Amino acid sequence: MKNLPHQPGVYLMKDKDKKVIYVGKAISLKNRVRQYFQSKKNMDAKVRAMVSHIDEFEYIVTDSEMEALILENNLIKEYKPQYNILLRDDKTYPYIKVTLNEYFPRVLKVRKVEKDKAKYFGPYTNAFIVNETLDVIKEIYPIRTCTRDIKRSIEKKERPCLNLYIKKCVGPCTGKVDEAEYMKMIYEIIDFLSGKSEDMISILEEKMRQAAKNLDFEEAATLRDKISSMKGMLERQKIVSASTIDQDYIAVAKEEDLSCVQVFFVRGGKVVGRENFIFDKSRNSQAEEIISSFIKQFYMSVNYVPKELVVDTDFEDMQIMSDWLSSKKGQKVQITVPQKGDKKHLLDLVRKNAFETIKQKSNLKMAKLERTVGVMKELQEFLQLDEMPIRVEAFDISNIQGVDSVGAQVVFVNGEKAKKLYRRYKIKSVDGPNDYASMEEIIRRRLKHPDLPDLILMDGGKGQVSVAKKVIAEEGLSIPVLGMYKDSRHKTLGLTTENQAVELSKHSLIYRFIASVQEEVHRFAISYHRSLRDKGMEKSELDEISGIGKTRKMALISEFKTIERLKNATMEELASVEGMNKKSAQAVFEHFRKGQKSD
Repeated sequence: MKNLPHQPGVYLMKDKDKKVIYVGKAISLKNRVRQYFQSKKNMDAKVRAMVSHIDEFEYIVTDSEMEALILENNLIKEYKPQYNILLRDDKTYPYIKVTLNEYFPRVLKVRKVEKDKAKYFGPYTNAFIVNETLDVIKEIYPIRTCTRDIKRSIEKKERPCLNLYIKKCVGPCTGKVDEAEYMKMIYEIIDFLSGKSEDMISILEEKMRQAAKNLDFEEAATLRDKISSMKGMLERQKIVSASTIDQDYIAVAKEEDLSCVQVFFVRGGKVVGRENFIFDKSRNSQAEEIISSFIKQFYMSVNYVPKELVVDTDFEDMQIMSDWLSSKKGQKVQITVPQKGDKKHLLDLVRKNAFETIKQKSNLKMAKLERTVGVMKELQEFLQLDEMPIRVEAFDISNIQGVDSVGAQVVFVNGEKAKKLYRRYKIKSVDGPNDYASMEEIIRRRLKHPDLPDLILMDGGKGQVSVAKKVIAEEGLSIPVLGMYKDSRHKTLGLTTENQAVELSKHSLIYRFIASVQEEVHRFAISYHRSLRDKGMEKSELDEISGIGKTRKMALISEFKTIERLKNATMEELASVEGMNKKSAQAVFEHFRKGQKSD
């Protein structure tokens, strides 16, 4: 640390495996890094935990604090360090672009703001609203949507597109459209997108009345729906201030291990959208650290920055962040923390929404825990087990009259599917349809591998349970085994031991879990069996015999099980197979006899 410079830069903390666990920036690398290794008295729990894992660090010197800020964010994105606050959401928001930089401008949806003299509106958090708005604009104003070079089209007298003939475009490419009249439409659209929407609604309502008067009720209904959508959109754009500058209101809420940042996008004095962002690994982080991390990560990736960010707490890098955002935007960007007035009132509303989002997330998390770990606890009590079953495995057999007999194993860990642990077994020691012997084989093979289950479920009744318990006892192990039995309609009914069956309530968590396990293991077994059967049917010596198609081939395989037995079959045995006749039986019989003679 003695060799650290008094210069701005970025530092990377690494653990004993050389993995980057934290990235930070500093005005003075020497002063900032030294703080981590001084007295731990004033450190919060998160920093203490991080410091205990630091094995080494490296640093990068920069020319300015702003350079350090940008480099820090890029390194966080690259390494995703364990102790940095990481923003989950990485969204690109849509904008509405009016191409004032083009001859006869267009109005379109884009996801990138460029310095091209076009006019942009947004960002919008709801792409559906953008699409609805564009539909309404196209309905009222017959402006062009094509990407043609209009001047070139006029010079070359190119043929206009279909939109001219169906009256969806006035056809500027024909050279017969007055540019001033066209631009009048464009400026009316700009007024609407700027919040002056009353004129457009009036035009739509007049069109709807006219359509109804002409008995075109389908068109009138379409217009009615568009008016309703537009009014809904305008209602969402609540007036919040007399100020016309673009603002983002940002507030943070923390409860237990969840942190949420809520943003209200205010454009032209109206809330045009809102979004919430959940942070990972932020349990012990302070609100100011969360806000700072959010602003760096969010505004580094978006194309548009408003003139003012209104936040609910001061943070360390406010001034340098304001300078960086101003540089990005090309004009002054303020970061303010209001203490009273309209801005404070709206910020309180934003924070309230952030807490509401956390409440919803917590409820979802609790519901998931109830469906997973909760059901395991119930299962423990129901089965009177000494410990909660963490790993549950289920087994099933699938075949058609013993052909391509296979076994399947599905695994649930803490009540959730662990698909990477699923296994498939091709039955090796059993010839013919013997599900008990097949199950005995796969259980025996399974128990030779580590990570044994805490509970085994068999897709079957008492017989399957007995088979599994016998194998487990022979291996000198103690694993509880239950069968999952069904009713006459093949629906899960309950659980069974060797001696007793218990029907489960269909409204219980245990029933839902058992039913999902039984459905999953059956699906997995069937899919494996089908893949083997289809593979076996794709190529076979029977394919070379005239008159033997897929149906007869499957029937012969099902009857004789192996090619060897088929080769030794008599004419009468071949002809007696379902779907076969004397001619096809003769063809099979002679095919294999020819092969024997040539050998």
